[in-house]
Amino acid sequence: MDLQLNDFRVLVTGGTRGIGRAVVEAFVDEGAVVEFCARDAGEIEETEKAIAERGGRATGVQVDVGDGPALSSWVEAAAGRMGGVDGVVANVSALAVPDTEENWQRSFEIDLMHTVRLAKAALPYLEAGGRGSIVALSSVTGREADFASGPYGTMKTAIVGYISGLAFQLAGRGVRANVVSPGNTFFEGGIWNGIQQGDPDLYADSLALNPTGRMGKPEEMARAVVFLTSPVSSFTTGTNLVVDGALTRGIQL
Repeated sequence: MDLQLNDFRVLVTGGTRGIGRAVVEAFVDEGAVVEFCARDAGEIEETEKAIAERGGRATGVQVDVGDGPALSSWVEAAAGRMGGVDGVVANVSALAVPDTEENWQRSFEIDLMHTVRLAKAALPYLEAGGRGSIVALSSVTGREADFASGPYGTMKTAIVGYISGLAFQLAGRGVRANVVSPGNTFFEGGIWNGIQQGDPDLYADSLALNPTGRMGKPEEMARAVVFLTSPVSSFTTGTNLVVDGALTRGIQL
């Protein structure tokens, strides 16, 4: 299937590791023009080099998405470099699971408000292009209660609510907004890799809950993000696409 993403201009937050890195790679493979941000300059350089070695090109910029003015400035500058913006992907999470005052604040600023600020900063460009798309990464923890249902899970639930309202508000303006909610996703250096090493009982219990017998891969989540962003999904807006290998049991109405 041709996803009609050739020369589609996309911004991705947190594009150097895990799902974000896979999202950048998937867009590049589909012919999109991609700019991503991350905090670590070394990781940005490594990502750019790795993508170039596979025959693609993506540009990275050092940005802390918890800094609202810096995030907005990046969107504006990137739109100037690319001649506009057609899609944005809000991927970054603080991954702040323990129930502490600091983690509530971090989750609010990084998970939720970075999503809000990215959408607001990009909206004029998305609307001008006539095929705008916003995709935010939530989590299955935003859909049902589990061990991470404190600050992390609450903000992931809030992201779904925010994007659902945004989709309704923007439907008549040619901009779509959707959510992808990954299930447990394993990659080297990721949170589940850390849990596997630091809390093997929790890892084993979580793995046993999934009827597929495994955790997801970043590229499996990325494909969902890229599809929802693409013009092929032109009538899909306001949805929460759960990609979890049947981990969650609730019927999504």
